[in-house]
Amino acid sequence: MTVAIAPSHESDADFGTLDPEVSRDARDFGAYARTGGWSFALKVARSVRPGGQSADETPKISAKDFAELAGCSPERVMRYYKAWDKAADDGLVPQFEGLAPGQDVELPDAEVWHTYYVSRSSAASERGTAIAEAAQAEGIRPTKALEVAENPTALRAAILADPSTAQAARHALLDRLKEDPALQTELARDIARTDDLKKAVATETRAADRIGYVRQIAEKGQIRTPAGQTLDAPAELRSEAERHLSLLDELDEGEDTGEWATEAYDTMKNMVVETVQADPELRVQERRTKFYSSLQKATKVFEELTFDDADDIYEDDMVQRLEELQQAIGTCIAALRSAAPQQ
Repeated sequence: MTVAIAPSHESDADFGTLDPEVSRDARDFGAYARTGGWSFALKVARSVRPGGQSADETPKISAKDFAELAGCSPERVMRYYKAWDKAADDGLVPQFEGLAPGQDVELPDAEVWHTYYVSRSSAASERGTAIAEAAQAEGIRPTKALEVAENPTALRAAILADPSTAQAARHALLDRLKEDPALQTELARDIARTDDLKKAVATETRAADRIGYVRQIAEKGQIRTPAGQTLDAPAELRSEAERHLSLLDELDEGEDTGEWATEAYDTMKNMVVETVQADPELRVQERRTKFYSSLQKATKVFEELTFDDADDIYEDDMVQRLEELQQAIGTCIAALRSAAPQQ
């Protein structure tokens, strides 16, 4: 856009007597307010010759000479140059070759400027490009994200001092962990080596397991007995699980779930035991399941024993304990045989 400052109808100033420098400053300010960096990028685009053009072909000058006249670095000039070049490729502004020194053209809105301009040279790197793309995806200016990335000490200070910044960092870190196995390993190692964090993880894991137990009953309608049986949950028990689960789901994100999870878990466990005890057939099946489970564990232990080195490990106490165990097994077998149905 060709920028001009319209006089205010409410002002009592006599614009005809204004100092020309004041008037120019006002016009320049208006140009920047409307177009942001585009107004300065235009100055570069119409005064710096494109690559491949010689000084004989155009009155424009090199970026180095333009920077020297401007009192800034050639790199800074080239960042404006590249921003204009990208916008020209998108058809937003004219190509360099179509511009002459001093020429005014319609400029894009200021809001679009940061889509094309990156104020730091780090943005040209692969890392900088990734940060800029992530910033655009989050709906923020790439320059903001690059500034943070270039000053990790400032980021650390903000996280340490401000809970809301720490919360944002936590969410970002969790999102990053999903796609970064190496970071997962490093973080897990850090937690394992820090006693307080290790205890906190164990506490949260226990709470999550207990909530999972209640959720299994509420959502799938199944209970697991102390002996390990999986049964359909009675309607009353499932309704109580749904009530506790609803209370857990209503907790705020930062609220401690440990106490609530323990209460829900203990209530469900007690109700499961009462359900088993109230049904004679189920009570017998529970005892049978528990017996088989213990028998399988004991059998596995003895199957894993080897006696190739019996001479080295022999002790009198071992033999005595095995003899006592043999007597207990004999008593158990006799009791079961006496209870067997008569053929």
